[in-house]
Amino acid sequence: MQHDMKGMDHSQMTTDGHEMNHHDMSKMDMSDMDMDMGDGHMMHMGNLKRKFWVSLILTIPVILMSPMMGMTLPFQIVFPGSDWVVAVLGTILFFYGGAPFFSGAKAEIQMKQPAMMTLIAMGIGVAYVYSIYAVIANNLFHVTPMVNNFFWELSTLIVIMLLGHWIEMNTVMNAGSAVDALGKLLPQEAHVVDEQGNLTDVNLSDLQVGQTVVIRAGEQVPADATILTGSSDVNESLVTGESKAVRKAVGDAVIGGSVNGTGTFTAKVTGTGESGYLAQVMALIKDAKNAKSKSENLADRVAGWLFYAALFAGILAFIVWLTVADLAVALPVAVAVFVIACPHALGLAVPLVVSRSTALAAQNGLLIRNRTAMEQVNQLKYALMDKTGTLTQGEFKVNHLISLDADHSDDEVLTLMAGLENGSSHPLATGILTAAKAQHLTPAIAEDTHQETGLGQFGTIAGTPYGVVSVNYLEQKQLAYDHEQFKSLAGEGNSISYLVSGQQVLGLVAQGDQIKPAAAKLVASLKQQGITPVMLTGDNQETAAKVAAAVGIDDVQARLLPEDKERLVQQYQAKGKVLFIGDGVNDAPSLARADIGMAIGSGTDVAIESADIILVSSDPADVIQFLDLARATHRKMTENLWWGAGYNLIAIPLAAGVLAPIGFMLDPMVGAIVMSLSTIIVAINAMTLKIKDVA
Repeated sequence: MQHDMKGMDHSQMTTDGHEMNHHDMSKMDMSDMDMDMGDGHMMHMGNLKRKFWVSLILTIPVILMSPMMGMTLPFQIVFPGSDWVVAVLGTILFFYGGAPFFSGAKAEIQMKQPAMMTLIAMGIGVAYVYSIYAVIANNLFHVTPMVNNFFWELSTLIVIMLLGHWIEMNTVMNAGSAVDALGKLLPQEAHVVDEQGNLTDVNLSDLQVGQTVVIRAGEQVPADATILTGSSDVNESLVTGESKAVRKAVGDAVIGGSVNGTGTFTAKVTGTGESGYLAQVMALIKDAKNAKSKSENLADRVAGWLFYAALFAGILAFIVWLTVADLAVALPVAVAVFVIACPHALGLAVPLVVSRSTALAAQNGLLIRNRTAMEQVNQLKYALMDKTGTLTQGEFKVNHLISLDADHSDDEVLTLMAGLENGSSHPLATGILTAAKAQHLTPAIAEDTHQETGLGQFGTIAGTPYGVVSVNYLEQKQLAYDHEQFKSLAGEGNSISYLVSGQQVLGLVAQGDQIKPAAAKLVASLKQQGITPVMLTGDNQETAAKVAAAVGIDDVQARLLPEDKERLVQQYQAKGKVLFIGDGVNDAPSLARADIGMAIGSGTDVAIESADIILVSSDPADVIQFLDLARATHRKMTENLWWGAGYNLIAIPLAAGVLAPIGFMLDPMVGAIVMSLSTIIVAINAMTLKIKDVA
């Protein structure tokens, strides 16, 4: 039973299951989304797109009518009153296009963590105030020499920064909510039995602890409960990660969201709402995301350093020039420092790389939802991974088909078993039917089929009674079978089903979850990179140990619940950065908590919405490809930030007049040329990013 990524069927689940900071565009809906500008300040995606286009339209006449860094351009248009037109357009741009940056800067300052938004806000704020002063001084007071305005820098900076954010937002996938996806795992209604024995369907929100509910065959369990009457096989893969159904009888607990098998039972509700198990998993995911959201991306760190550097240099330059000259000299120098501190290249340095990286990843089956997580690949120490659905296929497959009777061939045994299991949705039955189909065998026509709980499936074929049974049935009926053969097959992690007729054991099938072909290659690659692989699974220790040994993992933790996995993630994080790979609901808290959460694409909605990276093809080899791409992306980001920030490292002290004693001040034309070149270099460098072929 597989899950389509666009519309997953939660009624037939199969395998195991940040708050963003202002500059993290990793969780966005492409068509209709919000951008977190910091600590709750949101900007709608549609608004961002509209702001960019409106700002671009307003910027064109500003560029045509105002000088660049005091330098008159060949195409500049000047006419009486043009300065006032530019001032009006610049004012609209400042308050309309610059609004999200001021909102983000406010949040950064409140968090005492100045970064990109604060740097941008400082640059455009100083540029606007000084430019308005320049227009008034030049046109009303006719000061000499004329004061240069910075409307050209103000408008282009706003447009490029909006463009950078828009590019980054358009490179990520539809984000959704892991908590919402968890809620979908529960049915909308429950069948409640009242004191008079009447059966009534009630909304799940009205279900109360202590009420008695009926769970029919194939339905989802509406809430945590204890079985009162009846029994069934329940698929708890969303919690335990095990593919096979778990036998439940009177007195056993069942978990809300698990899927009932072929039996019907009544149960007493023990947990609903916040007291239910899924609600506790939701709380784990929320806590993990809130903790993870505090990570700061590389661009923000660079911007934070530049903010403090520019603030210090600008204030110092103002004081020094005010001392050695006068206000007319000190003020323009300080303003130039603040404006130069926010170069256009820095606004595109990371978005262009992210855009290129995400496009390459998508072409190779990798969906990147959180670029901040990618930046931590170089520090990874541990790769924690789920077993079922991650290292294994997550579905039962017939590994051995053996006839135990001379009168029946292997194919005949499989044909009879498929006939008895035809129509059943039990995972073991599905494996038998799949094997028969693969061998082009038509299941025998069975009549009067029925299940005997805990023993097997029975029916009549061509007048002869048959049964597909477990070893418990053989022992109960005292039928002879090869004990050593059973131990050997079961020791390989198989579930054994026997075909019987009367007192004869005619054959057997041994089914197991298959290890993915690339699993061992992934583990070997991780070790080569100095990353320690660890298996965390809800499965039993024996099966987990077999799979771990087969793929080369030494550290194995088994029989884990979601809270156990998340706790172990935190323990490993105390020793180094952690990558977690999983696919089910019980993996969701760990995916959210890990430094990098990677979801298998065929897994559940909850896991996918909790992850930073999604492997669409569910191929472990894609993990290797992602790590290579992430390292290359981080390298390009670093190079681009050096190109963008490198301009500042040179321009800020020169604009402050550090070489003035030897007669050198930064020429505006030189500053403009260098700024343009750094932007071009950043764009070209981003486009040279490539992805390795690890096939």
